[in-house]
Amino acid sequence: MFNQMITTLKTQNRKIVFTEGTDPRILEAASRLHTEGILTPILLGTPTEIKEAATQSGWSVDGIETIDPNNYEHMEDMVSLMVELRKGKMDEAACRAALQKSNYFGTMLVKMGKADCLLGGATYSTADTVRPALQLIKTKPGSKIVSSCFILYRQSENGTEMYAMADCAINLDPSEDELVEIAYETARTAKTFSIEPKVAMLSYSTLGSGKGESVNKVRNASTKLKSMDLDFPVDGELQFDAAFSPTVAKTKAPQSAVAGNANVFVFPDINAGNIGYKIAQRLGGFEAFGPILQGLNAPINDLSRGCNADEVYKMSIITASLI
Repeated sequence: MFNQMITTLKTQNRKIVFTEGTDPRILEAASRLHTEGILTPILLGTPTEIKEAATQSGWSVDGIETIDPNNYEHMEDMVSLMVELRKGKMDEAACRAALQKSNYFGTMLVKMGKADCLLGGATYSTADTVRPALQLIKTKPGSKIVSSCFILYRQSENGTEMYAMADCAINLDPSEDELVEIAYETARTAKTFSIEPKVAMLSYSTLGSGKGESVNKVRNASTKLKSMDLDFPVDGELQFDAAFSPTVAKTKAPQSAVAGNANVFVFPDINAGNIGYKIAQRLGGFEAFGPILQGLNAPINDLSRGCNADEVYKMSIITASLI
């Protein structure tokens, strides 16, 4: 899955900023990315602390750029830009205080073009990654929300299986219009992974078999998507078995172009999405990559606090490939 991404990235010299520069998992991933010539890492933290942490964890940071937010030569430019971006919401003192935090400082490095993308969250919450991104990077034209998806990946005797699932981490109870945007952005993300999207809008009902407010929301979102000029098929509302199983689809949705063949699954709310992808991950033996944030002007991604170094390495490659 990663071979083509790595080959491409080696020709592009993209810079990725890590907000937690002293974390052993970050140091291992950054060292590998630098040594293999895939990305140019930037580690945030004091040079002394980063060097000590690297020595203790057994990874070299020789040749890797480190930036101390407390001693940054372009801080005045950064403060001025942030004050402009947060005009009427944060004064200069508040901006200076925020920029002492690596999540805000790193996000501003991306905003100023000093880095191409950012990966954080190994030691703090998703909200602490998303908040600065929304305030400073902001949503791209045409996007009203930030959403997320997970890529599920498994090698089996039948070959490679890959699916996209959304939104499993950001939007608690998206409206039908938000579901439309989530579906559209997730289809775009899927294409980055060479998944030709077939989008199923999931529910506990299949094409009118059930009733309820949630069913109506998903059905209306599906109708709106079908009215758009899309380059991928979408259908809903569909139960998961109808969306996934060709046998079940023949009975429940025989006329559907998506049912039985779906590879992008859009859940009605975060409860269903979060539970769904974790069941697939744990019981199905899938690797889950994400949450991949969607809808921002630049790639900013979040790590699970329980991640390992290999997951940081892979999420770095994914993040840089989304540019």
